[in-house]
Amino acid sequence: MPELPEVEALAGFLTERLVGRTVERVLPVAVSVLKTYDPPPSALEGRTVTAVRRYGKFLALATGDGEDGGPHLILHLARAGWLRWHDTLPAAPPRPGKGPLALRVRLADGAGFDLTEAGTRKRLAVYCVHAPEDVPGVARLGPDPLAPGFTPDVLAGLLRGERRRIKGVLRDQSVIAGIGNAYSDEILHAARMSPFKLADSLTDEERATLHEALETTLREAVERSRGHAAADLKTEKKTGLRVHGRTGQPCPVCGDTIREVSYSDSSLQYCPTCQTGGKPLADRRLSRLLK
Repeated sequence: MPELPEVEALAGFLTERLVGRTVERVLPVAVSVLKTYDPPPSALEGRTVTAVRRYGKFLALATGDGEDGGPHLILHLARAGWLRWHDTLPAAPPRPGKGPLALRVRLADGAGFDLTEAGTRKRLAVYCVHAPEDVPGVARLGPDPLAPGFTPDVLAGLLRGERRRIKGVLRDQSVIAGIGNAYSDEILHAARMSPFKLADSLTDEERATLHEALETTLREAVERSRGHAAADLKTEKKTGLRVHGRTGQPCPVCGDTIREVSYSDSSLQYCPTCQTGGKPLADRRLSRLLK
């Protein structure tokens, strides 16, 4: 799933290509992709894109005057969605079908982009709204970890009273916006912290270390992604990860073997030496297989 660094890079990529250009057509292709009906997508047609912004993992294309002008086209790529830019789109409108194409945005000069989604679990979401906060997922977002006001004290306040595991708290968009499964693994590895550690149990020193790891990991990922074409961002993300998705490989810090804990729809990766005092974490799925 695209997370904060990739969506930030996409916002920069689209800012260079969309701002100042006029929307000609917004063409939903997949029935499931459009989550709103008022205003309709046609409300964007003939309007000039004035800004592209990121809200957590959401992308927002503004077409009105002023800081919060609308209507806005809000995109959430979910797990298997992606954006494909075309300097010249096909002249014929796309036909609904079983392919990956979900929505097309055509500009007046013939350029534009497609939103595609692989697989059968269709979660990619597009909203046409008067303001970004009209999207429930945007309205409930917690603070952005790259915002200037996201200080160690702010993080401490967010973790206070949290009896959940720190991995789950970092992924909760209503607590901190933009972090998903991959970068929560990376942040916790950089902080040398177990993903199973209870958030409320962190000491002052551990919270400070986590804040530094969080900020450094995300900023470095944003810098690695900056300037890449949209088509290259997925590959760039994978090459920059140190533990996530690298089960069985040596830890780049200590050389220990990276381990995994599997769940029904996801998994986490960690280094036992760096993060859990050398002890493997319980993997319930593996335990059931061994019985």
